[in-house]
Amino acid sequence: MQKTTNLTINAIQHIGIPVTNINNSQAFYERLGFANVMRAGFGSERQRGTCVMMKQDSMIIELYQLPEPELAEIKTRGNGHIDHVAFDVSDINATYTIIKQAGFNIIEPAPVFLQFWERGCKYFNITGPDGERLEFNQVL
Repeated sequence: MQKTTNLTINAIQHIGIPVTNINNSQAFYERLGFANVMRAGFGSERQRGTCVMMKQDSMIIELYQLPEPELAEIKTRGNGHIDHVAFDVSDINATYTIIKQAGFNIIEPAPVFLQFWERGCKYFNITGPDGERLEFNQVL
């Protein structure tokens, strides 16, 4: 397998974990030394769910709570709850073009904007060989 040319991944940006109770999960990670550095709603009019970014040093864990019926499915998972690994990139549009030209299975038709962080972020996901989701994310 050949490396995709001109693709630069800076670091793992965050690991996304769906949770069943955002407040309990935030308290748990605070006990481990993580701090809440961002809290935002997402989805249509920011009403679909709640996201909290917990940070310790250079590590970020994204905790997010979805509504029912997705929440019911998360509660019954037997194989863990990590949803995705996000890679930090400097230019989301260039990364999208490179990934698309390389023939990867991209989930979104274009990078998606979220009103996270101070000026927002853009991301898109691909699937790996076993269906794992890998997110490419640029904080704007």
